Amino acid sequence: MLINLSNHPSSMWHPDQLNLAIELYGDVKDISFPQIDPHSDSDSVYNLAKEYLDRIITKFKQTEKENNAVHLMGELTFSYSLTNLLKKEDIQIIASTTSRDVKIDENGNKVSIFKFVRFRNYK
Repeated sequence: MLINLSNHPSSMWHPDQLNLAIELYGDVKDISFPQIDPHSDSDSVYNLAKEYLDRIITKFKQTEKENNAVHLMGELTFSYSLTNLLKKEDIQIIASTTSRDVKIDENGNKVSIFKFVRFRNYK
């Protein structure tokens, strides 16, 4: 199973990304990325990461699959804390990579179009 912990629900993923996730992990389950208060201190963010670790472990225990991973994309200090906690549990963590095509429209607005390329392991 792949747990998608990001601000982008898997239902909104491009078919290429969703199909690859299903091919690699069999199933995708979303956990909404938390809103991180910019005024929170490091200890509060770390404690929240520990709560999310528990949620992830509980979800993995509900499946009999052995090929589990977490797709982790979001606020950096939370992601860093959770990455360290997941690594201690030997849980695979992946990120999605994209190519970005930037264009300036007729009004001078910058428009960025992102295209999914692949998943990459956190090491």
